[in-house]
Amino acid sequence: MEYEHGMGLALEQARIAFARGDFPVGCVIVQEGRVMAVGARQGTNRERGVSSEIDHAEINALKHLETIDLPVDPKRCILFCTMEPCLMCFGAIILSGIKKIVYAYEDPMGGGTRCDLKNLPPLYEQCGIEIVSGVLREKSLDLFYNFFNKESNRYWKNSYLEAYTLTNHQRERVTK
Repeated sequence: MEYEHGMGLALEQARIAFARGDFPVGCVIVQEGRVMAVGARQGTNRERGVSSEIDHAEINALKHLETIDLPVDPKRCILFCTMEPCLMCFGAIILSGIKKIVYAYEDPMGGGTRCDLKNLPPLYEQCGIEIVSGVLREKSLDLFYNFFNKESNRYWKNSYLEAYTLTNHQRERVTK
């Protein structure tokens, strides 16, 4: 499966989250071209009640992966997500045994994939995970830009991530 196709599927999950009023992060786990699990961010639409900082798209996809009745070999899986995984998600992905993460948009405020694994205990240091960034970045950036411009949005309002996203979106539109 090409990276763009897998990321396109993750973007579909992000659009589902966006339509619910949640932070537009989507995730798809693929094994040898077959979609094994999907996840979308939940718990950030404060209008719908209590918010959650655990229901990330990657965690939801990993939970979904545990429930399927198909043989899964994490070493042959690729995890696609529309935003760079945070530390919690990055750790969970490593512990799951998945060896490749492909993400669209970098998270300058909370992204975890740029951690120096060489300074961590052997479980993490020797995980052998591969990171591919920037796949369909512009489409993901557009979705986050639209989220931060929604008047009803309160999630990460006035944060570094919001400012970074709005600035990058404007800068990239000017340079085209």
